[in-house]
Amino acid sequence: MNVATADIDTDRQPPMGIPLCHFVVGLAFLVLGGLVGFGRAIGVVPGIAAAASAHLLVAGWVGLTIMGAMTQFVPVWSGVPLHSRRLARLQLPLAAIGLLGLVLALLTLRLGLAVAFAALAIAGFWLFSYNVARTLVRVERLEATLASFGLAIGCFLAATLLGGLLVVDYTVALFGSGVDRVAVIDAHVTLAVLGGVMLTVFGAIRQLITMFTGSEFDRVGRALLRVATVAYPIGLSSLVVGHLSSGRGFALVGGTVLVVATLGYTVALARPLARTTLPWTPLHAHYAVAFPAIGGWALYAASGWLADPLAPGRALGPPAAFELLAIGGVGFVVLGTLYHVIPFVVWFHAYSDRLGLEAVPTIDDCYSARLASLEFLLVATGAVVVVLGASGTGSPIDPAIGWALLTAGFVCVAANMALVIARHAPRSIPELFLSGGGDRGDVSSRGG
Repeated sequence: MNVATADIDTDRQPPMGIPLCHFVVGLAFLVLGGLVGFGRAIGVVPGIAAAASAHLLVAGWVGLTIMGAMTQFVPVWSGVPLHSRRLARLQLPLAAIGLLGLVLALLTLRLGLAVAFAALAIAGFWLFSYNVARTLVRVERLEATLASFGLAIGCFLAATLLGGLLVVDYTVALFGSGVDRVAVIDAHVTLAVLGGVMLTVFGAIRQLITMFTGSEFDRVGRALLRVATVAYPIGLSSLVVGHLSSGRGFALVGGTVLVVATLGYTVALARPLARTTLPWTPLHAHYAVAFPAIGGWALYAASGWLADPLAPGRALGPPAAFELLAIGGVGFVVLGTLYHVIPFVVWFHAYSDRLGLEAVPTIDDCYSARLASLEFLLVATGAVVVVLGASGTGSPIDPAIGWALLTAGFVCVAANMALVIARHAPRSIPELFLSGGGDRGDVSSRGG
């Protein structure tokens, strides 16, 4: 697939090295998350291992990738220059160092250090949120994708605030008789995953899916998107209120609305993929797994929420719901998108000024198709094994095998993207990190 790039407004976006650095660091967190997940499965990871693993995969890999993607997509899709490129460069080291330190503190039970590192991570996410919000407020009309991004930013702010309070609670009691700590954890997870992450995913994919498939939304798809766009935030808000207030009615109604909206999004986004007129690529293959996984998660979560929407520690649904959504759903969306976004960023730096003057590779020529096929097989198989193992249904396959397959697949995609940069990037990786990507397309006069 060689998606046309004529509609990309490069004059509005920041230097592409900025999002590229977010993606590369995010992939490092992905590999670390796989290793910690494998270590948990064989019982060798100490400390608060579950929280450490979740933060590596969700806050580290997915969160940093979202930061980079929004930094690139919001200016392009809104036609408004990014508020501050200096803040965009600063947000990554703050968030990455903070998250890495937080994970190490959780694993070693040095909870005093956890507070300091959590503050760094929160500062990084809040800088990002401020920078994107200041960009969005200058947009004359927020269409559906940008509105979803704005709601996602609000969810990230609330989720990180609750997360910081939960870390402080390790050393100074904040929750107890008045507010239950488990309820705050569930609200934090709901805001982070179902709010920030899923709103970003749905907002971005509704914009990207037609470009990646060459197919437009039909009448049914447009109707489903209109309903889901309104219903999803309503359901999410009610679910969060239910967790924080222990209101079963709020949680039940919110969960039901959110499930219906998620199914609407899934069906609407899958329809263009089913009608694609473009050659099948790793992006399409990953999306073909992700959409059914998200829809399956919604039905699975509904089965648990109908029984008890406030079951402690079940913010995303019954056992294995987290693995199904985070790995099978969100994970495959992000992996599939990175197979286009990272090669495109590198291709633009290396070849856009040569287009029409000499033969240049296509975007899909930049990565190894064989390595991508191997990664898909490893991650898909590993995800099935991990989800079955976490479900408690007595899977005959050791979940450690699933995590080993996942980690091997994560290494494959990280190696594939590293080869793209090494073979085609006009500058070295260290220079990209230090410079934020150079001056190409850097015409904005706004500072920090």
